[in-house]
Amino acid sequence: MATGRTHRPATRSRGIPEATVARLPLYLRALTALSERSVPTVSSEELAAAAGVNSAKLRKDFSYLGSYGTRGVGYDVEYLVYQISRELGLTQDWPVVIVGIGNLGAALAGYGGFASRGFRVAALIDADPAMTGKPVAGIRVQHSDDLEKIIDEDGVSIGVIATPAGVAQQVCDRLVAAGVTSILNFAPTVLSVPDGVDVRKVDLSIELQILAFHEQRKAGEESGAEPGAVPAAPFAAAEGDAATGDAPAPGKGGGRKGPDGDVPAVMPA
Repeated sequence: MATGRTHRPATRSRGIPEATVARLPLYLRALTALSERSVPTVSSEELAAAAGVNSAKLRKDFSYLGSYGTRGVGYDVEYLVYQISRELGLTQDWPVVIVGIGNLGAALAGYGGFASRGFRVAALIDADPAMTGKPVAGIRVQHSDDLEKIIDEDGVSIGVIATPAGVAQQVCDRLVAAGVTSILNFAPTVLSVPDGVDVRKVDLSIELQILAFHEQRKAGEESGAEPGAVPAAPFAAAEGDAATGDAPAPGKGGGRKGPDGDVPAVMPA
C-alpha cells in the first residue's frame, strides 16, 4: 500500500482552487451519508443543500474534477465518492503522528474517523517519561526522543501537534526537519514553517469567540441596542467619578482608568 511520503494529492497540479479544495471534504461527507443509505444518484441542488453551499458553486467545483452530472439524473453518488476521495488523496494510506498526549491528544488518538477516512495513527508521542509505554486508544505512547526515528521508519508526512503553546514551535521544527510536510496544529499559537510545508490550525477558543460575537449581535438586535455597545456606568459612579476623573473608591463599582480612558470593571477575555 502506498504511504503518504511518496504520493501527494493531485489537486494542486490540476489547478483546483484552494477554496474548492476546502469544500471537497464537505461534499464527501454528504456523499458518504448518501452512499450509506444506498442512494444511487443525487441532484446538484440536493447535494449542495446537504453540504451547506449553493448549487451553482457546487457545479463549478465539480467542473474542476471533470464531473458534470447527467441532465435529469444528477450525479452518480458512488463515482463521486471515489473521485473526490482520489483528489483528496484518501485512496491511499496516510500515517499520522500525534505529538502531545494530554486530554486533547488522547481524544484525537481515540477518534474513529481517522481510519475510515484514509488516515492511520502511526504513533503517539509525548515528552513526559511517565507517559512512555502507556496505552492510549490501543496504541502505546512513545517518548519524544524517538520522534525523528519514528517519522523515518513509518514514512510519516502528516503531524498533529496537541502540545502546550510554549513548545509547539519547537515540536514543529523537529517535525519539519524530520521530513513532515503537513501539520495540523491544535496548539493556541501561530507556527512558522518553511515553504513547502502546509499548516492547518484548529483553535476552538477562536471559533467560540466568533460565535460569542454573533450571539452578542443577535442580542443587540433583539433589544434595539447598538451591537457591541458598552453599558453605561451606574448613575452614582458616573455622577461622582466622571466629574472628577478619579477612580471610584472600593465598593462603589464602576470602572478603572486605562490608557484610553475609563475601562469597564469586567472586560471580555
